[in-house]
Amino acid sequence: MFWRRGSAEQGQPSSATEGQPSPATEGQPSPSAPETLASGDVGTTPAVASEASLASGLSRTRGGLVARLRSLVGASDDPAAWEEVEEALIAADVGAVLASEIVTRARADHDPAGPEAAVRTALAALLSPRPGTPWTPTRTTLGAPAVVLIVGVNGTGKTTTIAKLAARERRRGQRVLLAAADTFRAAAVEQLQAWARRVDVPIVAHGPGADPSAVVFDALDAAVARHSDVVIVDTAGRLHTKHNLMAELAKIRRTIDKRQPGIVPDVLFVLDATTGQNGLAQAEAFHAATGLTGIVLTKLDSTARGGIVFAIEQTLGVPVLFVGVGEGQDDLLPFDPASFIAALFA
Repeated sequence: MFWRRGSAEQGQPSSATEGQPSPATEGQPSPSAPETLASGDVGTTPAVASEASLASGLSRTRGGLVARLRSLVGASDDPAAWEEVEEALIAADVGAVLASEIVTRARADHDPAGPEAAVRTALAALLSPRPGTPWTPTRTTLGAPAVVLIVGVNGTGKTTTIAKLAARERRRGQRVLLAAADTFRAAAVEQLQAWARRVDVPIVAHGPGADPSAVVFDALDAAVARHSDVVIVDTAGRLHTKHNLMAELAKIRRTIDKRQPGIVPDVLFVLDATTGQNGLAQAEAFHAATGLTGIVLTKLDSTARGGIVFAIEQTLGVPVLFVGVGEGQDDLLPFDPASFIAALFA
């Protein structure tokens, strides 16, 4: 099935169907209708995300970690105070081993500006440098679209992240196509179709229970025919312990290579920041199965566990590319280490 929203001038969506008709009905409420992106129409140009918005999203982590650091350490070098700093780092989900290493480095630094500055320096050293420009999907083959696989467990904000990424790419002037390869969950196709209508991008979908690799194959055909720049693929939310579903991701990657040899897809793992170290375990399993190229950390504004950023980069060696700090379409912020540290210690 290939479905395309009509232009704004047409006012109504048009559809071309291959096989069975779309399960979503225009004008009727869907049980899986998505929440609204809060910041208005996709076509508008968003304001540049400021450190203030990131600082607001990190307020809970800052209130737990940094406030505790400032109150405990002060200007002293009391071993007992440093032990409590280590506990605060663990509470922020940095992880026990990494928290101990951070404290050791900070104490050895003897920063003349004081212990807080030493901890800040130690944390900054854990984050890998980023290019001067924000991340964009990787195009590895001339004449072929970039392919972005979105993976993760259910409930992490995966589908909303797809919509925000699609909106972001459209604002860059890219022609985006969505592939509804989450055929495992009955409502998933309807949900992504609703998002496609909302952000005004075409979508390729089959019926529930269809072979996800077949969806991806057809999406790549459609993308080439339509001269699309980016194909964003939704995949079934799965627990990292479900080996058959993990194997399905490997099959999708083989399908991409078969249809478009030479394409190296971006594989972005959507991690719910509120899950902390359990989310890190999920990411490790997905990385082993699919070779993650980036992390999208969602719901950072809903937790005091923002320290998971440091654990991700140190444990996986996979960069955090975006952080979600709200429901608005502009609240998926490109991750910049310097801005993150500045916001954390604001």
